[in-house]
Formats: sequence, structure tokens, C-alpha cells
Amino acid sequence: MNLRSLVAAAALAASLPLVTLAQGTLPVIQLQLGMHLVKAEVAATDPHRTRGLMFRESMPANQGMVFLFDAKTRQCMWMRNTLIPLSVAFIDDDGSIVNIEDMQPHTDNAHCSSRPVRYALEMNKGWFAQRALGPGSKVQGLPTPR
Repeated sequence: MNLRSLVAAAALAASLPLVTLAQGTLPVIQLQLGMHLVKAEVAATDPHRTRGLMFRESMPANQGMVFLFDAKTRQCMWMRNTLIPLSVAFIDDDGSIVNIEDMQPHTDNAHCSSRPVRYALEMNKGWFAQRALGPGSKVQGLPTPR
């Protein structure tokens, strides 16, 4: 590779958003909710959305998983094979939180968005409430729909 190619590759890499890989498989992005920063794994395919946070025994305080759905529809989440209690925020295209639901481990109860959305963000149970984040709060840095 010549110097021009190396410079071009470095410039391209510097212009890309901060993305890392979680557990070697899912990309991780940084989201901002008010003054709070979150490292969120991105579940953007059916297999990744289906697995979600199943089988995990814990999750660090400011980490979560953002689900990117193919279409803006009413979305529902459940906790089958999920070991930790979670809260899920359903998020509109403009980054506004529509509603938040608390979910208990090992349940198949449906927790749904109150209107069509493209995103859901799962965090440890109570994370949003502890930070006074609720409907209308904004999430910045969401992944772009395909």
C-alpha cells in the first residue's frame, strides 16, 4: 500500500462514527441521553433482535442494547431466557422516548410501544427512572435505518 492509500484509509477511518464490537459480534455505539452516555450494542438483524440480552448474568450500569427495527411499527419485547431485570424505552425516529416499560426476568409478557417506533433501548431495570428520563426525553446517536 502506498502513502496516498494509507492517508486515504486513515482519513476514512477518522470520519466514521465510534463503533466497536461487543463480545466479538455486535457493533457498539455511544448514545447520549441528556448528560448521560450509554454504550449500546446494536441489534439490527432478526437473529440479534431475537436473542437480545438473553442468558446474560449482568450488565454494567451504563451499557445496554439498542434494537433497530426494519420498519416503524408497534414493537413488543419479552424476557424469555433473560436473567436480569430490564427497562425498555421505545424511541421514535426523532430520538424522542415514547414510553418506558419495566420487565421482569424469565417472562413471556409482552411489553409494547404505545405507538409505532423504529427503536427500543434496553437498560438495567430502573436506569431511566433513576436519571429522571421519560417520555419526551431525547436519545442522540441512534443508528441510521438501513
